[in-house]
Amino acid sequence: MLIRVAILLALFAGVGFSQAPKDPAPAELVSPASAPTEAIQPGAIEPGEPAISEIDSGISIDPASLLPDLPAVPRKNATLVGGTLEKLDRVRDRITLRVFGGGRTTALIDPRTRVFRGTKEVTIADLREGQRIYLDTILDGSTVFAKNIRLDATAALGESRGVIVKYQVNQGELTIRDGIAPFPITVRFSSSTQFEQGDRMVPASSLVPGSLVDVTFTSEGNGHDTAQKISILAVPGTGYVFSGQVVHIDLRTGLLVLNSSTDHKTYEIYLDPSLPPDDNLQPGSTVTAVTNFQDSR
Repeated sequence: MLIRVAILLALFAGVGFSQAPKDPAPAELVSPASAPTEAIQPGAIEPGEPAISEIDSGISIDPASLLPDLPAVPRKNATLVGGTLEKLDRVRDRITLRVFGGGRTTALIDPRTRVFRGTKEVTIADLREGQRIYLDTILDGSTVFAKNIRLDATAALGESRGVIVKYQVNQGELTIRDGIAPFPITVRFSSSTQFEQGDRMVPASSLVPGSLVDVTFTSEGNGHDTAQKISILAVPGTGYVFSGQVVHIDLRTGLLVLNSSTDHKTYEIYLDPSLPPDDNLQPGSTVTAVTNFQDSR
């Protein structure tokens, strides 16, 4: 029994010490292509998230979407201003208006400005220099801002009042200088155009340079305007009597604006500087003015 135990111990001792470790073979260069792929064990280094995410080159971004939203339009009472659009500056985003009755005003516009033709909303692109428009303006600090811009609903129909500066019968053209337009207006007339003076129809030959006229015209869309009706309001050297209510008076320039009780139109009448001033002549007064049309007024 003791001999068997001794033999077993001898065998276990032989297993542990009978084989000496072999010297490792010299290392050989191995190309990466031929190197065996080792499985990644749990806990090994894993690739992190890229610092810059890739953007699909096919996706387009609207630059306007990167801009912050504009603040809401201030809740303030709007002032209505009417006149002729003298200049539209799309670079500085502002418009210059020649106000009815004289003077100019400049208002800023931006994407918050709404443009209407009648009840239909249009865009800034529908504005044209020379148009008669109305602005709903608000004062934001020291800046005048156009909240709304309103155009005539009948854009194809226009009206102008001015003095005839050129009359070409053979070519059927009439050029007038409108007091509130920045440039002369040329309209064509035809056999269908109506000519009237007062309450009667007159021939086209009644027109003479220097006459004050009202012209109603339509646009043909090709740069030409055709007169539907031409009303002769005053002819040089002719006397007229106006009765109505004083709308505005400026004694410094001698200008009186009168709303006629006959045709309910507004007329600008210049006072004779030799006449003494009358303190009773105020806006709202009812007057009768005996006038003589000369020097285009």
